Amino acid sequence: MLNKHWNTKVYTNDSDVASLAESLNISKVLALLLVERDIKTFEDAKHFFRPSLESFHDPFLMDGMETATHRLIKALTENELITIYGDYDVDGTCATAILYLFLKELDANVEFYIPKRLTEGYGISKQAIENVKNRGTSLLISVDCGITAIDETEYANQLEMDVIICDHHKPKEILPNALAVLDPLKPSCDYPFKFLSGAGIAFKLAQGLAERIGKRDLPLQYLDLAALAGAADIVPLTGENRIIVNEGIKRINQSPRPAIEALIETCHLQPGNLNSGQIVFTIAPRINAVGRMGDAERAVQLLITKNKNDAFDLARILETENYERRKIDVNTFEAAIQMVDNALDLEKDFAIILHQEDWHPGVIGIVASRLVEKYYRPTIMLTTVDGVLKGSARSIPNFDIYEALQKCEESIIQFGGHRAAAGLAIKLDKLSEFKEKFNAVVHTSVSADDLLPEILIDSPLDFSEITPKFLRVLDLFAPFGPGNMRPVFISENINVSGKPRIVGNNHLLCSFKQEGSDRVFDCIGFNMGDYYDILLNSNSDKLNIVYTIDKYERAEKTFPQFRLKDIKTKVSLQES
Repeated sequence: MLNKHWNTKVYTNDSDVASLAESLNISKVLALLLVERDIKTFEDAKHFFRPSLESFHDPFLMDGMETATHRLIKALTENELITIYGDYDVDGTCATAILYLFLKELDANVEFYIPKRLTEGYGISKQAIENVKNRGTSLLISVDCGITAIDETEYANQLEMDVIICDHHKPKEILPNALAVLDPLKPSCDYPFKFLSGAGIAFKLAQGLAERIGKRDLPLQYLDLAALAGAADIVPLTGENRIIVNEGIKRINQSPRPAIEALIETCHLQPGNLNSGQIVFTIAPRINAVGRMGDAERAVQLLITKNKNDAFDLARILETENYERRKIDVNTFEAAIQMVDNALDLEKDFAIILHQEDWHPGVIGIVASRLVEKYYRPTIMLTTVDGVLKGSARSIPNFDIYEALQKCEESIIQFGGHRAAAGLAIKLDKLSEFKEKFNAVVHTSVSADDLLPEILIDSPLDFSEITPKFLRVLDLFAPFGPGNMRPVFISENINVSGKPRIVGNNHLLCSFKQEGSDRVFDCIGFNMGDYYDILLNSNSDKLNIVYTIDKYERAEKTFPQFRLKDIKTKVSLQES
């Protein structure tokens, strides 16, 4: 168990909290949660609790939108072949499906192309450009990739093919010479919301085109796919993303398209009650799996099909691929742990960089994330593909891994991503040099305190405050995700009620009661089986617990359930 530092947020302006609690007739804890999200007035709260389609920004505020829609109208009018070029993850496949379905609805001559991760790698390649050109493509639209494809875009121009880039990743100093580049992060773009997913950018392009041809509401039917991508791609669930995910999940629960209906059934989820967490941890891995294990075009075929039988056949393929992926994950993770334990000194090594030539390229990103969870170090996993080291990088909150890779640029063939995650390629003979440079960057950027996991606590909470009304209002904070995380509470002077037990793969089930209250709450601690002995031997010792509040169904009734994040005894509190 990693020792975790508990840090409770401090908000000093009590008058804001008291005023909001009174105007909304809610508890001060709930008002505090709103104020922490910079929601301080009744009107702010109204917009937060009721995200509205009317709050969407004008798509033409995005630099390049006018040019992009004008070129699309020309392609539609002249029946040119349009190819949507997407990435192989959930965001890329959903973005591809949105534009493909939308343009098909307009009777466009449209195809899609998803590169194969194992043979073509990430992003646009010259070989792929030749492939789509040979099909007769005159307009190529990239989604969720392309912002760093400078040479590739130039090659497409030489082949007399126009390129529109729709991306949400951070650009480099030079932009591709495309006909239009839609990316709110590029310096010349004044679009008010900077954090759309790749599918969100595709949706905005559909919105822009729909507005120009007088079919403004047509793209709204694809909000479910945009929501799937927005939740899965871990973009901030604020602003337009909150609207997209909130509205999209409503559509998924009320009237799921065949693809999502099939995924819900094969995942054994409860239809009509899906939330953003279930998308991230249950549906998204299955869509990602086909891209990790082989050909992600199968994911797009699933998302665009209107035939229920076809949807279920494809969903079963995704389920099988995900099962195989998980087996490889486990083996790779165990091998990586052995390498860390045998070869690294974590007292001195602030970064983890591992290479094994036969690791599966499709799973090393997942394993890197799991190593970050286990060791709390910036982590890079590398495998060998055609004589080149290709890998995935994952980071801790206080370290910008993209910026670190920039500082090691001379040792890298190529890289791309953002502060939390990136992909990279390195020549085999440059590995030692890269390790030395990257570790030096980490040592100068990260302190020992940064390598201690922190749990940021929103508020203390007494069990007596957890009323049915409190839970109803708390539900309105959803959808949860980055920028609007599920609130974290701390409760003190807690006793174990009944006997705890271990279920599944080291998950802790228990019940807690607070001193001075008769209320008992059920709790689950995922991967927290190591705490079993602490709870079993606590006897009359008081505990402090940190948790979020979720819910579960039993006998067609809904009950609150704590999701534990950490437990400390009086002794461990004194030591920390």
